[in-house]
Amino acid sequence: MAYDIEKPDEQWRAELSPAEYKVLRKAGTEPAFTGEYTDTKTTGVYSCRACSAELFRSDTKFESHCGWPSFYDPKDSDAVELIEDRSLGMTRVEVRCARCGSHLGHVFEGEGYGTPTDQRYCINSISLRLTPDEG
Repeated sequence: MAYDIEKPDEQWRAELSPAEYKVLRKAGTEPAFTGEYTDTKTTGVYSCRACSAELFRSDTKFESHCGWPSFYDPKDSDAVELIEDRSLGMTRVEVRCARCGSHLGHVFEGEGYGTPTDQRYCINSISLRLTPDEG
């Protein structure tokens, strides 16, 4: 797939920290309960740390107690790309930034959280940057 923002691997390595690169560009996962935004309640917009595309709003964030920030709906359905992931011997749905192709996390359905979409976008904090609302 072609993305609006494409960069050679060396450029991504130069622009991102080693931990950011591992998650965003190599589909790694940060350890549970260690991310900056796991328990954040600040009102604002969560953007892709790699390209600044707006991905999620704080009003769709909810407490899932899974160890990673959870959202029930992207800010714009075109902001994220969903890809079947058959790694680790299971079938999951990977969530990527639709603008630069960076790995964000996975989306799960039907877990009983009672969210309006019945979905949990389980997103790595290190994949995001929160811009608080002014006021």
